[in-house]
Amino acid sequence: MRQAIYEAKGRAREFSELACNIFSGCEHSCLYCWSPQVTRKTKDEFAKPEIRITAHDVLASAKKWAAKGEVRRVLLCITTDPYTMIEQETQLTRKCIMALHQEGMNVTILTKGGLRSTRDFDLLTPKDAYATTLTLTNDSDSLIWEPKASFPSERIEALMQAHERGIETWASFEPVIYPEQTMTLLNTIKDFIGHVKIGTLNYHAHGKTTDWYKFGWDIKEYCDNWRIKYYLKHDLLKEMKVNPADFKQTWICR
Repeated sequence: MRQAIYEAKGRAREFSELACNIFSGCEHSCLYCWSPQVTRKTKDEFAKPEIRITAHDVLASAKKWAAKGEVRRVLLCITTDPYTMIEQETQLTRKCIMALHQEGMNVTILTKGGLRSTRDFDLLTPKDAYATTLTLTNDSDSLIWEPKASFPSERIEALMQAHERGIETWASFEPVIYPEQTMTLLNTIKDFIGHVKIGTLNYHAHGKTTDWYKFGWDIKEYCDNWRIKYYLKHDLLKEMKVNPADFKQTWICR
């Protein structure tokens, strides 16, 4: 049986302390994706997702964690997307959510799947959370940077639907590609999200064109003014000349 639920480490832990990667690979083909490096695959290999674990694996793992009194949510997913096209054929993410719930564990969904991910909203409770990655404001830029992911408008619509159902929502602004677009996106969603996580563009040359010091302090001020809960990733804090250990976040990973 493959390891299903695990303790995240390093940068990944800033997304969630517990995680589960249902698939290996993702067809979104985002230009900035770091997962091929982490999983030791070429971009072409990574763009052909395969099933990594089964719902039975998740159930068995959840039993062990639940027996220890675990209360933290399990993130689906870190190195892949829980709503790849192969998931639409297998509905494996749905089965994994049900397996986690069966053992009293809760989930956080993090996806660029847009409206196709709303299929499972009937399973999510106020103890779960739904999140999406927001990077760009328009379809033309999205097609360049995230050619096979859902369009930004779809992701925002999915967030709104989750919020209306009483599901906790948050948005991942990582990577920030064009700071002005990130600010526009934040303004668009600020009334129906619980918090945001914000990070730099690390795995693409375009990231060197951004004044991260200015951006970091600007977006912190915006969040403070609008009382938006935020978590600034360590890479961004370092660009802001701040020691992450000394910085008081308004939302803490769990």
